[in-house]
Amino acid sequence: MVHVAKISYNGDINIGLFATATDRFVLTPPDYPRVDEVLHVPQIFCSVADTPLIGLFVAANSNGLLLPKIVDEKERETIKKALRDAGIDINIATLRSKHTVLGNLVVCNDKGAVISENLKSSKKKIEDVLGVEVSISRIARSKLPGSYTVATNKGFLLSNLGSEEDYEVLEKTLRVEGDLGSVNFGSCFVRSGIVANSYGYVVGEQTTGVEIARIDEALGFLK
Repeated sequence: MVHVAKISYNGDINIGLFATATDRFVLTPPDYPRVDEVLHVPQIFCSVADTPLIGLFVAANSNGLLLPKIVDEKERETIKKALRDAGIDINIATLRSKHTVLGNLVVCNDKGAVISENLKSSKKKIEDVLGVEVSISRIARSKLPGSYTVATNKGFLLSNLGSEEDYEVLEKTLRVEGDLGSVNFGSCFVRSGIVANSYGYVVGEQTTGVEIARIDEALGFLK
């Protein structure tokens, strides 16, 4: 069973900015490459704020989906209907925070979430929607923990800029083991180059074989 593929989106290797995946679904723009055969979940087509930047603006796990306040009602209803038509019933909530790049502000799986201090006031709502305990922490000295980490229910990949303390926070909160690495021939912003769940992942076209081997190990595909 194929669990990894290299792709680009309209020539862009930062494929993680445009999609987000859970163990129940993957959200992508309508013209995104087909990734459902790699991730082994339904591919739901949508937009956010009239852009294809779904991975940048939303955060999700198998329990819930967090949308930014810039999503319009039509887009919200399109997502809800598409999920419902696929037989997927989850919590969907819009965060009224002025900070809208939720994909960069949240890293989560079905066991926990680490969020930016910028979302501190939304901590309880995020816990309720995602159905997990939430920790507030910087990762790689940044207020954007989601841009430096990719997490699934089997493991996590932390940017090679991450520290031992960062690793411990992620391991304790997400309750899985992980590893440090990069994507797209050395990019430290790992979330921008990967879309992953427990069943597989896609990476930007410039990701090297050495990087893929490290990702395989970090996300639990090598035992």
